Amino acid sequence: MVYSQKIREFDKSLKKIFDLIDDYLENNYGGSYQLHPNRPARGTTSNKASDGLFNVGASFSAGYGSVYGRGYVVDVDLATLEHIPAKVQSDIENEVADLLRDIIPEIFPGQDIHVNRDGNVLKIYGELILKD
Repeated sequence: MVYSQKIREFDKSLKKIFDLIDDYLENNYGGSYQLHPNRPARGTTSNKASDGLFNVGASFSAGYGSVYGRGYVVDVDLATLEHIPAKVQSDIENEVADLLRDIIPEIFPGQDIHVNRDGNVLKIYGELILKD
C-alpha cells in the first residue's frame, strides 16, 4: 500500500496549500460579507474548510473535454447568503491563482505544475507526480 500512502501525502500537501490560501482570504476579505448563519466562525473548528467565510479546495478531474487534460479543479466558495458580484468572485479567484503559482513551487519543488483557467474553472495541472 505504498501507493495509497503517497496519495495521502500528496493530498496533505495540497491541503496545506489551501489552508495557507484560506488564511490569506480570511485576513483580506473575512469581514466583507456576513457569514452564513449555519457556518461556524473562523477558527472554531479543527478544519479551515469548515469554518469562516471561505472554503478553498480542489477535486481531481480526469480532464475529458479540457484544454489542459487531467488535474485538480479549484473551488473557492464563500459561505454567505449575500450576493457576491461576479467581478469580486473573479478578482478573488485571480488572487487564488496567483497565490497557487507562488506557493506550489515551495511545496512541490522541481515539479512542472501550472495553474490556469480551463474554460470557466481554475485548474492545477502538469507534473502531478507522487514522488518518493
